[in-house]
Amino acid sequence: MKKVLPALLIGLISTLGLTLANAEGEVLNANTATAEELSAIPNMDEFLVEAVINNRPYATIGALDELLGADLSNEELEALYAHLFVPVNLNTADKSDILMIPGVGDRMAHEFEEYRPYSNIEQFRREMSKYVDEKEVARLAQYVTLD
Repeated sequence: MKKVLPALLIGLISTLGLTLANAEGEVLNANTATAEELSAIPNMDEFLVEAVINNRPYATIGALDELLGADLSNEELEALYAHLFVPVNLNTADKSDILMIPGVGDRMAHEFEEYRPYSNIEQFRREMSKYVDEKEVARLAQYVTLD
């Protein structure tokens, strides 16, 4: 029975058109999300799903924003980026890309840049925890990479 319940839960989530990542509030990578995952995001119709997939890879969030900005309002884009993003490289990203992370303003973008270069994600977590709580650090970490 213990093995059956997780399988049933996964099946139910899939039936509802959700993914485990979305169900847990995780941010999907626009370069790797499946069509099914993209379709489960609010405001992502078939046309936008196809556009995202057909224009991969995105070097930056700015490239994705340029593509989607033609069809979505600023408010729709902001809501979308809570679910879908192109991870920002902590050591090389422009301030404009850092500012596209939902909830990041000039002050926090400055903090992102101030601690460069980052040697690992734990360093990022440690430095950002000086400014925001653990839950917010975890949320921000979904939007960044060291690739």
